[in-house]
Formats: sequence, C-alpha cells, structure tokens
Amino acid sequence: MDNDSKLRLLYIEKMLRDTDEAHPLTNAEMMQILADQYGISTHRTTVPADIDILIKSGLEIEIIESKPKKYYLNDYARTFSLPELKVLVDAVASAKFITKKKSDELIEKIVTLGTPSDAPSLKRNLWSEGRIRQEENERIYVVIDVVNQAINESKKISFQYFQYDVKKEQKLKHDGVPYKFSPYALVWNGDYYYMIGYSEKHAGTGNFRVDRIAKAPHILDEDAVPMPDDFDISEYTNGMLRMYNSQRYDVVLICDNSVMDAVIDKFGKNARTYAYDMTSFKLEVNVAVNHVFLSWVFGFEGKVKIKSPSNVEQQYRDMVKNAAENLEL
Repeated sequence: MDNDSKLRLLYIEKMLRDTDEAHPLTNAEMMQILADQYGISTHRTTVPADIDILIKSGLEIEIIESKPKKYYLNDYARTFSLPELKVLVDAVASAKFITKKKSDELIEKIVTLGTPSDAPSLKRNLWSEGRIRQEENERIYVVIDVVNQAINESKKISFQYFQYDVKKEQKLKHDGVPYKFSPYALVWNGDYYYMIGYSEKHAGTGNFRVDRIAKAPHILDEDAVPMPDDFDISEYTNGMLRMYNSQRYDVVLICDNSVMDAVIDKFGKNARTYAYDMTSFKLEVNVAVNHVFLSWVFGFEGKVKIKSPSNVEQQYRDMVKNAAENLEL
C-alpha cells in the first residue's frame, strides 16, 4: 500500500469522525474533500472500498441505503457521546475551584471531542448559584498534580497553608512553618478539592483544602504514613462537612420524614437510618462536630434534633443562644 493509500484511510476516518446521523457524507462529498483539502484524486469505487476496510478494522460506520448512499460514524464508536460531553461541560462550568479563565479553556477543549455539529448543543446556559470562583488561584492545578504524584509514590509532602484575614489578605497559618502530611487521597467535596491523609501536626487523620495551599507542595524523601487498613475514605468524607481537625462524634439525630432527601444528599444512601415514629426517623452518623455541622442542623428549623451525645446537644444549644443574643447588637 503506497503512502497516498495509507493517508487516504486516515483522512476518511477523520472525515467520518465529524459526521453523525443528522450530518452524513456521500461518496462524492468525501471524494471532493480528499481532492480539495488533501490533493488526493480518487475513483468512485475507492472511498467505499476504504470504508469497507475501516469497518473490518472495527470502526462502527453506519450506511444509509439511499441514492446516493450516505455514511456516518455511530455515536457509540466515539470516545464521548453528546450527552456525556454535555455533562462534562456542565461539571467544568460549575466547579467552584476552577477559575473562569481555565474553565473557558477546558470547555473549548471538551467541545473539540464532539463533532462540529455538536458545538451549538455544547454551548451551555448553566448558572451555578452561589459558586463564587477564586479567580486568582491558577496554582491549584499544579498543587493537585504534585499531591497526586506523592500519593502514587507513597511519599510525604510539606506545604504552607493560609487563611484570609479581615483585610481579605492571605495569612500563613502555623506561623508559616510547613505542615508535613502523608496524603491518602484527593476528594472533591462540597465544591472544593481536599486532600485527606495523616497530619503530623495534628497527630491524626485530617484534611486540607487544596485551594488554601500557598504554593506547590514539596515531595519529601520520607515514606508516607500508611493509610490504616480499616480507614474508609467514603465514610470519612460524608462526615467531614468541610472542616479540618474538628473532633468527631457518633451523633444520633431525630429527623422529620420530610428531610430524608437532604440527609441522603449530605450523607449518602448508605446513611444509617431507622424508623423512630410515624412522622420521623433516627439518623446515626459519625461526624466532625463544628459550626458547619451545627448550622446544617439549625437550617431545618427544628425538623432535625440532636438526641445524643449530650455534649454535642449542649454545643448546639449554646450556638443557638449566642446567635439569639447577638441579634441585640
């Protein structure tokens, strides 16, 4: 097979990847494209013969038995179908940790994975309520890459961590002393990326928000502290509620039957729930108890009540009392 023949097969496949059922190509149209764009002249039997070869190679090419015949590539033969691309575009557009600039760049690349006719459908009109992007944080992609490498190599990392002060300026925590951490996993939870692992400062398992890491971490020569065999990342994440180093408790909640959707959204379908009475159910969760969790309970206006332990119930009472007293300011 000469070079033109080899290239012709590649060009025909490339043409077909830009087709779909609504936008097929005829033999004559492909012959014209080969001549105009690639300078390859063909006989009317050449393209159909090449298509037969591509079909035998496993490419799912559909033939419309019309006059003239028309050809297009089956959606299932593509890496991504149009509905899958739409989901990817929506996920990138709504991800809070991705800056608008990077989001636009990624969406442009995703669009190229479909056919030209898919492009209008991939122009999404998604508005993600409450997703305020951190526009200045382009380093997150480098941080994620370094953390992932450390996980794969089972190594510790060191990094500086910051919080914002009242002037909205970044202030390093821990007096700027780097944290040493053995990362177990990266988790996307509550619109943010977290790394979960063993923290030497806190002498236990914890999590850090990736977008709060001041710059790319350093991968150390030290081997990471192994993840405990009984550690369940999914269970830990469900009980995390976006706070680091808060003490965890086995909490029992009495919930109105109407809040089951919210419970599943927060803790998953495997959350431990039991019938309590005709109008409510009991929920048992191991959760980091902090103002985020207590605020989640408060948001149901009494439809979720803390039954035990008593100290967590008291924390909640104190929070509500303090909030009421501050209304007088």
